[in-house]
Amino acid sequence: MKKVTRDMLKLLPVVFAAATYSLPAAAGDAAAGKAVYDGKGGCAACHGATGAGDGVAAAAFNPKPASFAAGAFRLDTDGDGQVGSDTDLANTIKNGGGKYGGNVAMPARADLSDTEVANLIAYIRSLKK
Repeated sequence: MKKVTRDMLKLLPVVFAAATYSLPAAAGDAAAGKAVYDGKGGCAACHGATGAGDGVAAAAFNPKPASFAAGAFRLDTDGDGQVGSDTDLANTIKNGGGKYGGNVAMPARADLSDTEVANLIAYIRSLKK
């Protein structure tokens, strides 16, 4: 077994900064996600009741909150060349938009469990018209 050195410990912040969130294998429950969206998550205040990006707080933001109804996602948090994947949404929810060059007003919600995040993503996906 290798001895942990001070040089190895200096790398820890770099390793953790590069970490991305990984979704649970099972798909989320959209009905349970709606409860998070409307309640604990506080998502409706900015993204609106129907996910159109027109919540009561949206007028104060530039850029405006993402429109889930339009499926308008901006961030590629995992560098795979695709914006708006479930991993991108999970990373943005857990770590906040500012971490990935998005709106700094999108707060990090590390307090949400993995299941709540998966459910929230299922609900967000259900809003696309």
